[in-house]
Amino acid sequence: MKKRLGIIFLFALLFGAFITIWNKSYHQGLEEAYIPIKKDNIINELPSESKVFTRSKHALNYAEMPVDAKYQRSLITYYNNRAYPGAPPSIPHEILQDGIVGGNSCLKCHENGGFVIKYNAYTPVTPHPEMTNCRQCHVESRTKTLFKGNSFYKKTPPKVGINNALLGSPPMIPHALQMRENCLSCHAGSSAPKEIRVSHPERVNCRQCHVPKDKEIKDLDFFTRAN
Repeated sequence: MKKRLGIIFLFALLFGAFITIWNKSYHQGLEEAYIPIKKDNIINELPSESKVFTRSKHALNYAEMPVDAKYQRSLITYYNNRAYPGAPPSIPHEILQDGIVGGNSCLKCHENGGFVIKYNAYTPVTPHPEMTNCRQCHVESRTKTLFKGNSFYKKTPPKVGINNALLGSPPMIPHALQMRENCLSCHAGSSAPKEIRVSHPERVNCRQCHVPKDKEIKDLDFFTRAN
């Protein structure tokens, strides 16, 4: 009798295990196939737009900042600190320690900006704080004049207010985007030059309305048929 009960219990155990395994396999078969994708190959955004959202957490603060008419920057000082439009700005102040690269020095002021009493000016915010070797591109301004006369042509900077395709349409971006993908760094906040300070920094997705101006538009003649 005990032997018969043992056999029945064993069969019941095997049958229960079969039902459990079959049920799990059945439900797994109903699921969609999953193909693992390496994270390195995932591209969630365009490279030229990837940094636009980096300073988005400061957007509302920028919108609430009042305009400081006494100490605000202008495009004149903006371009005078560059060898040519698009060039890295020079360092207009003395450097505390020679040989520094930026991570523990430059970014203390230039990562988020702020008013510097010593210079009576607002600190410009860098659009690429992840590049900590600042001195690789930015050099100290040691003189205000040229050592020797030359024929170097300094390109005229783009004018403000004539970059619209249509009257009332959003202005186009008149400069290259490389190293300047972070729009809010130059166009928002107290350190932004007054001529290009945007009135709506809370609209973080700048490239949704503003597109690069990569083609020169010239006057076109009237169209006439060949025959």
